[in-house]
Amino acid sequence: MLKVCLNGSRTASEHPGLPVSPSQLARAAKEAVEAGADAVHLHPRGDDGRESLLAVDVAAAVTAVREACPGVPVGVSTGLWITARDVQTRAELVRGWVVLRSAERPDFASVNLSEPSALELAGILHNTGIGVEAGVWTTRDAKQLLSEPLPGLLRVLVEIIGVRPENAVSEADEILGQLGRPEALGVPVLLHGEQAACWPVLRHAAARGLDTRIGLEDTLTGPDGEPVTGNAALVRSAGTLIRQGGRGGPSAGP
Repeated sequence: MLKVCLNGSRTASEHPGLPVSPSQLARAAKEAVEAGADAVHLHPRGDDGRESLLAVDVAAAVTAVREACPGVPVGVSTGLWITARDVQTRAELVRGWVVLRSAERPDFASVNLSEPSALELAGILHNTGIGVEAGVWTTRDAKQLLSEPLPGLLRVLVEIIGVRPENAVSEADEILGQLGRPEALGVPVLLHGEQAACWPVLRHAAARGLDTRIGLEDTLTGPDGEPVTGNAALVRSAGTLIRQGGRGGPSAGP
């Protein structure tokens, strides 16, 4: 699976193609799916452009993308930074998603194991009928997941964040080794990196036959550092590398 991550925490000032509003997210998602994306991950925004977990903002973003991309799974973030690291507020807002109709409700949401109350949050999502993606950033997160599985687990996200590109692949393999074989987990593993580590890790995911993701949330440049017009261009480049099994010339990374 190749997932497109449309916007993340970025602001519109970082890239002219960054989608923020529901209509922009819908258009970007449609273009990315037409370019080869199998699923969509997004960070809903409020009227002020800030990330939001309010049910009304989640509903607006998810509905718009569903209408533009029928049948394509749509997921959202639950990052604790969205509520200024207020655990209780986050739990209350996500619990409020229970009022969402099926067309408004995301298929899945990411839960970062490095953040407090991950197990409780996963339970809230599961009880609301939303699948859980476990965000695993470190070997410690991997050990935590193995010792305390999350309810409603749909997928494990091995996310290489804040790591130098030359160390990114070895860091990924260390976490993957801690998790063990994907078959033993009973759910797929998606591997991706951010910023300078994005393309080396994507190539490694392709070489290992793992799911991965790409989009303006993770990088603003193509595999050779070139500027990109938006998410669809990133998806096309990622698709080419995946078909090549991660081989891509001099910039292939470690």
